[in-house]
Amino acid sequence: MSGKTFLLAPDSFKESMTAKEVCIAMEKGLRRVYPDAEFIHVPMADGGEGTVQSLVDASGGSLHTKEVTGPLGQPVTASFGLLGDGETAAIEMASASGIHLVTKETKNPLVTTTYGTGELIRECLDRGVRRILIGIGGSATNDGGAGMAEALGAKFLDENGKEIPRGGGGLSRLNTIDTSGLDARLSEVEIVVACDVTNPLCGGQGASAVFGPQKGATPEMVGTLDANLAHYAETIRKQLGRDVREVPGAGAAGGLGAGLLVFTRSELRRGVEIVLDYTQLERKAAAVDLVFTGEGGIDFQTQFGKTPHGVAAAAKRAGKKVIAVAGYIGDGIDKLYEEGIDAVFGIVPGAGELPDLLAAGPENVARTCENIARVLKFAD
Repeated sequence: MSGKTFLLAPDSFKESMTAKEVCIAMEKGLRRVYPDAEFIHVPMADGGEGTVQSLVDASGGSLHTKEVTGPLGQPVTASFGLLGDGETAAIEMASASGIHLVTKETKNPLVTTTYGTGELIRECLDRGVRRILIGIGGSATNDGGAGMAEALGAKFLDENGKEIPRGGGGLSRLNTIDTSGLDARLSEVEIVVACDVTNPLCGGQGASAVFGPQKGATPEMVGTLDANLAHYAETIRKQLGRDVREVPGAGAAGGLGAGLLVFTRSELRRGVEIVLDYTQLERKAAAVDLVFTGEGGIDFQTQFGKTPHGVAAAAKRAGKKVIAVAGYIGDGIDKLYEEGIDAVFGIVPGAGELPDLLAAGPENVARTCENIARVLKFAD
């Protein structure tokens, strides 16, 4: 069966390889045993870091950069992708408003803003896209998406008609939301938000209580931020007629989920589902003999919306077997065998220093896939 066809659909191996580079390494190893095989590369992601790169790679698109306003008001260079269909853009909000753009000393959700994310959206609108895919993990913010909306033309005013300060702290002074200047193109563009959390905007499971501390919020600040988001939500309900306080996912990225629902034509979806749809992975899987997937670490959490789980579900709908490879294999992978992954292989040959293992990732993937292929050959 030298004429096999393999579908390669891994996520990135963080700090080691992009998803595209993993595909190349997988093919290199498999081709040592099946030199005449066909290989279909579908670089994957789950909506988090690396999603833009994977969608660009999978679609033959292009990466672009733009200087925008960072979470503390500083200029930062953010990236976004224009996908191969010419009509779709992909954004990771963390590129403009992420927690990696603040330090332990400077992170402060009372003042951090999503303004730069709004600037990225506006840049995509300027390029004439019809659809925007936005991953909203890894934020430094807790402003309910107000900064994003401000960058797109909305105004948030105090009782004297003055613009309130940016950040979660300024929302306490909100009196009026003026959407008369909101970019009209937003009504014509579909925005699909990769959101893998179900937290509401406010309360004990809300944005401030659950995610605020990792963004620098003290217990006292958490109370202030939660009260401010509740006031924000009530103002939205009264003035704009949208009640987003309890919507699952509204609390994602410090309430950016809520802001996108209110000020744009958005829907919230699981990240891996968005990527699966856009790459048409299930259709591609139907035409192959075997599916390979993987990511840097696989454990019991993989079943909760991570890439290998999503790939396996799509492959099983197409009636295909799935093999996963990983740099790290943790506890609880037995559950994955019930969820559609048929076998899991670690790529690390032995103990070593982490920097060395990360650097050796491509060859370790290639060697592991070669060895898997040699076992598969027994059944040919």
